[in-house]
Parts: sequence; structure tokens; C-alpha cells
Amino acid sequence: MTERRENIFTMGGNPITLIGKEVKVGDKAPDFTVLKEDFSPYSLKDAGDRVKIISVVPSLDTGVCELQTINFNQLAAELEDVVILTISVDLPFAQKRFCSAHGIDKVLTLSDHKDLSFGLNYGFVIEEMRLLSRGIVVVDKDNTIRYVEYVKEVGNHPNYDRVLEEVKKLI
Repeated sequence: MTERRENIFTMGGNPITLIGKEVKVGDKAPDFTVLKEDFSPYSLKDAGDRVKIISVVPSLDTGVCELQTINFNQLAAELEDVVILTISVDLPFAQKRFCSAHGIDKVLTLSDHKDLSFGLNYGFVIEEMRLLSRGIVVVDKDNTIRYVEYVKEVGNHPNYDRVLEEVKKLI
């Protein structure tokens, strides 16, 4: 049975249900398979033994998701030995178009549209919409989760300062 979390998160002030296994600090990061812009598979192991920031967004075509991705693209220029993954259920075509239009060249955008592998393994799937909720997961070089933020209101930004603080402890 799939884990369900109800009445904890909202979207536009309306309650949403998240499904999938909630991950916590100290957990071993679950593997997942998502798609790159050329539809080839990408999994956690492909990120190697670097620190990983996984930025989770509902859709790159929304204002907050756009800014979140742009912010992490800028942050990537300042961080060495860190890979930043942005995962949404947008189709790879749309992700590629978004990156081209916004100069996103340091963040790897990945699509979870096919199997919701990431969303279900990390507990980010919005049951009512088949989108991912907003959040951040920081994974260390040994694939242990060191920071998790499930943003309580999907329309709000994650805590960028806290993410940076946690990542700097790991590099």
C-alpha cells in the first residue's frame, strides 16, 4: 500500500494529498529512474559520488518553479563538486525548451512523468494532480539524505539559505 499524507500540505490554500514514501534525514537515498531531455534514463547512481541537491517542482511553466530553477542554476556556479537536479513531471521536450529560453545550463532538468519513480520513492507525488509537490532533498557523497524540505504550501519557495548552509557542511 502506498503511503499517503493528507491535510499537511496545501496548493493555493487547498489541502492536497502526497503519496509515496516520505524520506527523512539519515535515510539512505532511494534510487529512482527519471528521463533526461533526450528520453534516456537517469538514476541516482548517475550523479556519482558528489553532493546532490534535488530541487523538486510541480512544473517549470509556473512562476515559482521558474524562479526556483533559475536560483539553483545561479547557485550551481558557486558550488564545486555538487550536482543540482531539478525534477518535475514536465515532458523532456518542455524542459529542454524551458532551459533554452532561460539560459539554464548548470542544473540538470529531469522528467518523472513516465513512472513517477522519484516522486513515489521520495513522497512528493500530489495525488489529486499527478504532479510533484515542491521541495528540496540534499544527499551527501555516500547517498545519505542530509536535508529534506517538503514545502507546506506548494506556491511558496523553499528555504534557499538553509539548503546552501546544509550543502556547505558537506563540501
